[in-house]
Amino acid sequence: MLTGERQRLPSWFKTTLPTGKKLVRYNQTTSSIHDNALHTVCEEAKCPNVHDCWGRGTATFMVAGQHCTRGCRFCAVSTLKKPPLPDSNEPENLALAVENMGLSHVVITVVNRDDLDDSGASHYRACIDAVHQRTPDVQIELLCSDLAGDTDALSSLLDGAPLQVFAHNIECVERLTPNVRDPRASFDQSLFILETAKKIRPDVVTKSSIMVGLGETNEEVTSAMKSLRNIDVDLLTLGQYLSPGKGHHPVVSFPTPEQFDIWANEAKDLGFSGVASGPLVRSSYRAAELLDGANGFSSEGVFEI
Repeated sequence: MLTGERQRLPSWFKTTLPTGKKLVRYNQTTSSIHDNALHTVCEEAKCPNVHDCWGRGTATFMVAGQHCTRGCRFCAVSTLKKPPLPDSNEPENLALAVENMGLSHVVITVVNRDDLDDSGASHYRACIDAVHQRTPDVQIELLCSDLAGDTDALSSLLDGAPLQVFAHNIECVERLTPNVRDPRASFDQSLFILETAKKIRPDVVTKSSIMVGLGETNEEVTSAMKSLRNIDVDLLTLGQYLSPGKGHHPVVSFPTPEQFDIWANEAKDLGFSGVASGPLVRSSYRAAELLDGANGFSSEGVFEI
C-alpha cells in the first residue's frame, strides 16, 4: 500500500563510515570537489554509498548545474524551469579535480537541460574533452540524459568523443514510468537513445540502470532487462529505490538480497557482459570494476556492498 510514511529499512541496509586511510581519502575527495566548485550526484541524490566511494577516492561528478529542468518523482535533485546557464569554467575545473584526485576512471553525470537548444550536449562534450586533454589515460564514463530524443545532439556529443562508457538509465519498469519519471521522459525514448548511441559508436560500451521497490513485479524487471539486451546494452545495475522524502514516490517494497542475486543470474543468462545487483547498488557504483569485469563476468554476478 502506498503511503507517505517513512518505512524502517531492512537489516541488510547497513553502511559503515570510513576510518584510517579511507577517512583521509574521503576528506581529500571532499576537498577536491568543493575547492573546484563542482557538484556530485553523490551529494545531490543523497547516495547511500558516498562514504564508501569517496573513501576509495572516486566520485560521480554532476555537470551543467545543480538544478534539473525535470521533476521526476524519484529524484532528490532540485528542479527549475530555466536554470542558470552552465558554467563555462566547469570543464576545466572538472579536469583539474580529476587530475588532482589521481583517478583512473571518472563518471560524469548530467542534469536534464531541456531549456537549452541542444539539451546541454555541447557542454557535456566540453567536459569530456577537457578531462581527456588533461588526463588522457583516464577512462571516461558519461551518464547522460535522453537529450529530449534529439539524435543530432547525440551525434555531436558522441562523434569522436574519448568515451569508454555511454550510460543512460531507464530508471524503472515500463508500466511505472509515467508515475515515476517526468512526463517528458519515456521508456521508449530511453531505449531509443541507448540504441542510437550504440549505432553511432559501436565501440563504446553502453550501460543502464533499474530501480526496484517502486511497485514492479519480478516479471516486469525481467522484461525490462530483456528490452535492454534487445538493443545490445552491455552493462546493467539494479538497486533498491529509497525515497528522498515527502512528495517523492514512496517505497513500495524491499526485495531481498537473494532476489537481487536471482536478477543478476538472469542478467548473466540474457547476455549482459557485466552487472552489479544489490540493495545498495546505484548506477555508478564501482563503475570501473564493472567495466573491468565486463569481459569476464563474475560467477556471482553481483558486487558485495
